[in-house]
Amino acid sequence: MTWGPAMKKTPLALLLSATLLASPLAAFAAASPSLDLVQPISDYKIYVTDKVDTLVTETQKFTDAIKKGDIATAKKLYAPTRVHYESIEPIAELFSDLDASIDSRVDDHEKGVTAEDFTGFHRIEYSLYSENTTKGLDALADRLLKDVKDLQTRIAGLTFPPEKVVGGAAALMEEVAATKVTGEEDRYSHTDLYDFQGNVDGAQKIVELFRPQLEKQDKAFTAKVDKNFAAVDKILAKYKTKDGGYETYDKVKDADRKALIGPVNTLAEDLSTMRGKLGLN
Repeated sequence: MTWGPAMKKTPLALLLSATLLASPLAAFAAASPSLDLVQPISDYKIYVTDKVDTLVTETQKFTDAIKKGDIATAKKLYAPTRVHYESIEPIAELFSDLDASIDSRVDDHEKGVTAEDFTGFHRIEYSLYSENTTKGLDALADRLLKDVKDLQTRIAGLTFPPEKVVGGAAALMEEVAATKVTGEEDRYSHTDLYDFQGNVDGAQKIVELFRPQLEKQDKAFTAKVDKNFAAVDKILAKYKTKDGGYETYDKVKDADRKALIGPVNTLAEDLSTMRGKLGLN
């Protein structure tokens, strides 16, 4: 924080300055065009930390079921476990080695499902749903649990880049448009709607945290974004099951798939302007 020649540092001002410098967000606070963004960034780290903690807990249950040979429980836990990863992908993807290990798809590997480096959720998904077995998955289960715990540790020590946080809202909706609406993400289990919801929730959280700053700039913008999120949420709600989960994606009507494309693409385009609106370009 810089001080003008006419401004004296009062005890309160000194305390504020010291607090910012002691914070892991101090570098951002010093360089940011607006200190108004410090709190939302801090709150977003709390959100991501909570999600990754839950991811670790749920992955433990998921991998335990696999190692016990309990395929029914493993299938039941697959999508509800993975959804926590989907909601924090803008941060998780900062660690490209872990993202590849945890979340790569078969298309990313020249040798397909037989590739030694094809690990993580989607490799396990293939065995559970296409082969209907847990056999041979112990090492993959151990690797997945190790990787999500590593992700938890790295996130705990990370100072979140403001432009990545704000840009993450658009990135999440772009992913929905690219891999969720098509049904290619969870091609074996058809649990795409869980991932869809995870991406939407993650994007909505970012908008929510920066809403005060965005509305100072452009209330019409947030109103439009809210309207499109509501349109997406309304369609997803049609496919919710009694247990709080979702129907498989093959049960989503063609008309609803088409109806999702418009608001999803518009959200991706609109949210891509957030960094500029907040002075982070």
